[in-house]
Amino acid sequence: MKTQTHNILVFLLAGLWINANEFVRNQILLNGEWVKHFQAMGQVFPSAPVNGLVWVVWGFVFAGVVYAIAKKFTLAQTFALAWVLGFVMMWLVIWNLNVLPMAILPAAIPLSLIESLGAAYICKRAN
Repeated sequence: MKTQTHNILVFLLAGLWINANEFVRNQILLNGEWVKHFQAMGQVFPSAPVNGLVWVVWGFVFAGVVYAIAKKFTLAQTFALAWVLGFVMMWLVIWNLNVLPMAILPAAIPLSLIESLGAAYICKRAN
């Protein structure tokens, strides 16, 4: 039986993995595409500290979801469910709102798959 401390550490590790991936992908690699897309819409890309904080919260919520899924499913199932729940659904919503820069998808899709697989592996390995 795993201790509560162990469970918290796994959750934190998965959350740190997710947030590091999000930061690298969206603030370093793809930031220019986001900014350009929002400028084309006559808006400013939301990058205030509060926006970053919301994404950190999203990352830890996602880690909690992956951790819960990992308790009941195989690694492959956890990975697939996590990716669909974390990314496909988000992209559908922001595409529907016309704020998804389609130019990011060739990079965002494989990077999000790596992020989801890493989170799933961290959570499954710990269970």
